Parts: sequence; C-alpha cells; structure tokens
Amino acid sequence: MADEQNSETAPAEPQKPNPSWERVQLARHPKRPHSRDYIEGLITGFEELHGDRFFGDDQSVIAGMGFFEGKPVMVIGQQKGRDTKEKLARNFGMPKPEGYRKALRVMRLAAKFRVPIITLIDTPGAYPGIDAEERGQAEAIAYNLREMARLASPIITVVIGEGGSGGALGIGLANRVYMFENAYYSVISPESCAAIIYRDSGKAPEAAAALRLTSNDLLEMKLIDGIVPETDGGAHLNYEAAIDALRHTLKQGLKELAGQTPEQIIQERVAKFRNMGNFFSEAAL
Repeated sequence: MADEQNSETAPAEPQKPNPSWERVQLARHPKRPHSRDYIEGLITGFEELHGDRFFGDDQSVIAGMGFFEGKPVMVIGQQKGRDTKEKLARNFGMPKPEGYRKALRVMRLAAKFRVPIITLIDTPGAYPGIDAEERGQAEAIAYNLREMARLASPIITVVIGEGGSGGALGIGLANRVYMFENAYYSVISPESCAAIIYRDSGKAPEAAAALRLTSNDLLEMKLIDGIVPETDGGAHLNYEAAIDALRHTLKQGLKELAGQTPEQIIQERVAKFRNMGNFFSEAAL
C-alpha cells in the first residue's frame, strides 16, 4: 500500500525546454506585429492595389506601391487580421489562388518599372478549402515560383511570423530571405507533421524540434540570409523596435542589390535556390 501511495504522489518529471516550440508560439502570438503594421511604420505614400484580374480580390494579401527611405518599392504582405471580423475577412492569413495571382500581378508591374519588391510572409499555409482547389491553388503557387525566378527586379522577403509550407514560398522566392528572430519557416506545420509522423497532433512540440524550423536553424543550414532581432520576449512587446530592426535589414539588403544589373539579379536568385540542399551520389554512399 505504501508503495502504491508513493507512486501516486511522486512528482512528475519536469518537461525539458523546447526552444523550437516556444518560437512557434511566439510566431503565432495574437498581438504580434502584422504586415499592415510594418507597412504603416516603414512605407510612406502607400497605395494599395486590389484584384487579380481573374476572379477577385483576396484580402489575405496586401499589395501596393509606396516609398521606403524615399525610394519607390512594391510591397506584398500576408495579413491575418486582429478581431474576429477582420480575421474572417482576411481568411486568417491563408491566401487563395487569387491572392497569389494578385501578388504576381503587382510583382510584374514592379519589374516593368525596375522597382524593388519587398514581401512579408505571415501565414500558416495556403488555404486548403475546396473552392481554392477548384480555382487552381497548387498551379497558382507553382506559377508564382516560376515567374518570380525570372523577374528583373530585386526581391527581398522577410518572414515576420508564421512561414507555413508553399503558402509562404508562393511569395518567398527572393534574392534575400530574412526571418525575424521568433518567426518560423517550415515545409509543414508542427501539428500536421505530428499527425502524419506520430499519428498524434498533440506531439506538435516534438515535431517542431525535429523540423528545425527556427531562424537559427535555417541560418545554420544557409536557407536564409539573416535574422532580424527582436525585443526580449517577442516583437509584440515593442512594435517600434521591431519596425526599426526591419528598416535596418531592408536598407542593408537593398544596398547589396542596388548595383546589380537585371541579368545579375536573376542569375543570383536562381543560383541561390539551386544551391540549397544536400546531394549525394551513389558512389559517395
């Protein structure tokens, strides 16, 4: 009986820290700065453009032209929304095909005038609904990847929160890719990964660690070009500091790309993504 009582009252083992999962939670924080916050803090004279000229206007994607540090830029951002009404209108930041087609339309406009393009990624993933599939979700993303690879304008991408799967990559094929310190960028969400691998979505923290989705992980693997620092505790605690940090990063990235010809910009972008990953020959194995 004593042994049974001891086993029942024995303290639970303390959980080990999981920095990857902690970063995922910070990336999803409801008060974290969204694309609209950065646009308002960094871009002057911003004029939003609407519609994809095929189907409609996807409000989960904000796109328009303005001035960054006095120079014209095209800005495209994924927007989640704050209150319930806006979240529904923005589809919780999950673009449909018309969102990606709108993004590409304004990117082509920017390339026509040789204006730099800035994209802000913050999405759990592309919308997986039936209506999106009926209108060619996969084709829209794939088409964006092909066309972004050969745009003559310099492209800078920043993952400001969640960077989920092809939904993020659909506006993320860029010359420079940066991440906020507490953002994440992954081929799949931790919950979906856990449901597939462990048959239990509750094991999302373990999946997050295995996916190596943090900014430090991706910088180590040379999949991104730099990390935008955040205030201790997360960007939601200090919007001004987050905006200033992004301003510094964008200025540096645009400066590095300023002297390149359109041909050099395209060649560098293609080479950047071709060099990602590890490849082994049968002889090496």
